[in-house]
Amino acid sequence: MPVLLAPSMLAANFLHLGKEIEMVNESQADLFHIDIMDGHFVPNLTFGFFIIKQIKSMAKKPLDVHLMISNPDQYLEAYKDAGADWLSVHYETCPHLHSSVQRIKKLGMKAGVVINPHNPVSLLRDIIPEADYVLLMSVNPGFGGQKFIEGTYRRLQELSELKEKMNPDLLIEVDGGVDGLNAGKLASAGANILVAGSAVFGAKDPMATIAEIKKQAGS
Repeated sequence: MPVLLAPSMLAANFLHLGKEIEMVNESQADLFHIDIMDGHFVPNLTFGFFIIKQIKSMAKKPLDVHLMISNPDQYLEAYKDAGADWLSVHYETCPHLHSSVQRIKKLGMKAGVVINPHNPVSLLRDIIPEADYVLLMSVNPGFGGQKFIEGTYRRLQELSELKEKMNPDLLIEVDGGVDGLNAGKLASAGANILVAGSAVFGAKDPMATIAEIKKQAGS
């Protein structure tokens, strides 16, 4: 399948949010990536439910919502109601991960599991058969614009091997420091979805940048 691209709205200009949403709608992007941070699990605060609903009201593409929050199980229904189509929770925050994934799917969303850069992907072995996608963090979560961690390629290859053995339909998403320079290598290593924030919204021509990243990824 072609590699999907999900611009991260964390990097958008919120003084012109409507225009930014329209740009993503009209571009070759496939998803809206929405980073939710609580100031507890990660040292930053981002969107509340109201903003997600506003984005959903204009979006012509699915909302890929990434929960970087403590106790995400308390809010799964609320994020569904706010407009999430895809919902991912961190391995690090879910003591009953199978239950979390099953609840997300029961609510009618694609269920994703996220893992931070310092944790081995082998920890996901038992959840891979249940998940729709795994989000591999290629920076430490909490802030946009960070430098890509080079060890991500090795982790991506390891995860791809587990995928082939345990769930060939699993999608692998990579988030952090993605741009046109590394998109091709990430796709070759097994990435199915690329999240790009600063590379897109910081560009002079975001639509052309989206097209270029997709091209470099072989889409």
